[in-house]
Amino acid sequence: MDKLIYLIYPVMILVIAIGARCFGRGEWNDEFMSLRQTKYIQGYMAICIMLHHIGQETCGSWQEYPLIHGLDFFIRLGYLFVSVFMMCSGYGLYKSYKNKENYFSGFFKKRVLPIVFTFYTTGIVFLIVRIVMKEKMNAWKLFCYITGLMQADNYAWYAITITIFYVLFFLCFRFLKSEGAKITGVVIGTFVYTFIGTCVNHNSYLMCGEWWYKSVHLFWIGIILAKFEKGILQSVKKKYPLYFAVVVVSMVLFFRISELLSDMGFYYGQYNPSFSFWEVVRNRWIVLVAHMMASFNFVMLVLLLNLKIKIGNRFLGFMGTITLEFYLIHGLILELFSYKFLDMVPSIVRITNVALLVLVVFLPTIPLALGQKKLTDIVCKRG
Repeated sequence: MDKLIYLIYPVMILVIAIGARCFGRGEWNDEFMSLRQTKYIQGYMAICIMLHHIGQETCGSWQEYPLIHGLDFFIRLGYLFVSVFMMCSGYGLYKSYKNKENYFSGFFKKRVLPIVFTFYTTGIVFLIVRIVMKEKMNAWKLFCYITGLMQADNYAWYAITITIFYVLFFLCFRFLKSEGAKITGVVIGTFVYTFIGTCVNHNSYLMCGEWWYKSVHLFWIGIILAKFEKGILQSVKKKYPLYFAVVVVSMVLFFRISELLSDMGFYYGQYNPSFSFWEVVRNRWIVLVAHMMASFNFVMLVLLLNLKIKIGNRFLGFMGTITLEFYLIHGLILELFSYKFLDMVPSIVRITNVALLVLVVFLPTIPLALGQKKLTDIVCKRG
């Protein structure tokens, strides 16, 4: 029974293969980066992120209990999957800005409010479960959970980060004059955000770890891809095999380098008393650059494959409509059936069969995500 989890790999291949169409030499996917295609891709990445989190919980090397293997492949790939979301966000915002009249009219209501509402709604549910599970908390901790200074939902950092970048996009593209200034403003804002992240030690509040910032550069890269899409595609199509080979080799190389540096503790220099503050920041940037290059090449690989393989089926289309909700809610189910709820108190029941755990996390998350989406649509008058 323990080996059943390994079926997840052919199943994940099947999920993306059903309905897919491959293009031969000189042929290209004419729906490359269409809204429908990006939704399919994001739906798939949402499932991968769930498997990443389950893998971390069951066989992460840092866990202090007997490990249950099976999802080891997904453990260190989370930021790569998130990078795809960041790129699609930057790409989509720029395309909408260029193609829709009065795009910034009601921008916060249409774009930002649904994310913020979903974040706080799922956070409140998570907080209620924390209380029911008898987590010890004083008035300050309760205040932090309610306000979002601490995440009641440990998996909710992405909602905060993407909200910040939506606001950054609005400020730059609404108030700066030239196109170059707008994009430069986003790039500078991304650097400032990232620099702040590398200066903050691991903690229980905002910017509490490297996952907050090591994939955000793909946001402005998505904008660049959207702006220069025609020229980039012409160049890529002329030398597709070369680009493909370079991207694959670069991704593997930088991923291995980043893993080596991470294992050496470059993100955790705060715990080494011999390092000064700036030495800690320097070391974080060293490994961060490797992570940035790995995630950039991963996203480029996804795009290159998308040029030659047109994916699409009802399941991926459905998953693409609830990615944020699925992202924020699945962690609650996972924590309830893990070794410990948020590593603090005993869980309801610990499920040690990883294949069963995947089903127990995935199946209830679907209706909960749909319910959250419906609530958000009603409150934010969306849809």
